Amino acid sequence: MKKVIILFIAVSSFVYGQKEKKLDSLFTSLYAAKEFNGNVLVAEKGKVIYEKSFGLANEKTKQKLDKNTVFELASVSKQFTAMGIVQLEKEGKLSYNDPLTKYFPELSFYKPITIDNLLHHTSGLPDYMSLFDKNWDKKKFATNKDIVEMLAKYKPELLFVPGDKYEYSNTGYALLGLIIEKVSKQSYGDYLNKKIFKPLGMANTRVYRSRYKPEKISNYALGYVVDSLGNKKLLDDLGKEYYTYYLDGIVGDGMVNSTTGDLLKWDRALYGDKLVNQKDKDLIFSSIVTKDNKDTRYGYGWAIDTKYPFGKIA
Repeated sequence: MKKVIILFIAVSSFVYGQKEKKLDSLFTSLYAAKEFNGNVLVAEKGKVIYEKSFGLANEKTKQKLDKNTVFELASVSKQFTAMGIVQLEKEGKLSYNDPLTKYFPELSFYKPITIDNLLHHTSGLPDYMSLFDKNWDKKKFATNKDIVEMLAKYKPELLFVPGDKYEYSNTGYALLGLIIEKVSKQSYGDYLNKKIFKPLGMANTRVYRSRYKPEKISNYALGYVVDSLGNKKLLDDLGKEYYTYYLDGIVGDGMVNSTTGDLLKWDRALYGDKLVNQKDKDLIFSSIVTKDNKDTRYGYGWAIDTKYPFGKIA
């Protein structure tokens, strides 16, 4: 799978020129060791202190990465799904305590689950990828609606009582993506574009499904895996029955595509009130303790931690 790595680097103990030099030494060494291929942007309080591209966007054409190259963000997309839900809650169009069955009555056997459970990964919902691997006709693309239909048809048991435990759930965030569509009466991509990307000037960011709805994006980073001989292969070379192909129609748990520059705009917006207020952000960046007395260390779409001497890290 394509890896998306968000690095928060503490570099405040040495002056600006040294920061840049040390960062460049780190990533140049990783690239030389074939441990890294990608774009790096490091900012302090919104000011870019280091930005550089390493390697190729396309192994076949040898197109190089540059600062405007678009990458698929994989599960970093969950941040945007969660923000969409928070915005809709602020507008009074849904409640965090709404039961799942309000939006999907065909899942009445999952009555205890709430939107808050979906956001915090405490729903206990089983993994939809395993369900599709066993039961789906892989000649067809799956969409979010198909997840609901498959859950309704096969009725897989919950992994635990909602709220009792934490377990990371792509199923939950795919259902949240569909809830955004039901409540806003827009596609997931159109909603995020109208309510988040455009207001923040994230011109190079979009919801994009390269197999389900291909478009021409001239500066796009392709995702590769390494085979047993050390050769880089496109995921699509693994065939149409590989899960990244036939599940390409599903959004909410992934499929946001962006650039490092646009992600800096997103980061800066989270320090202000342009999208939501401080009360909302306190909720977004707060983890909860489940009934088994464990801290989830997960807010609404963000992993949360506390490290000395930096404090809270998302």
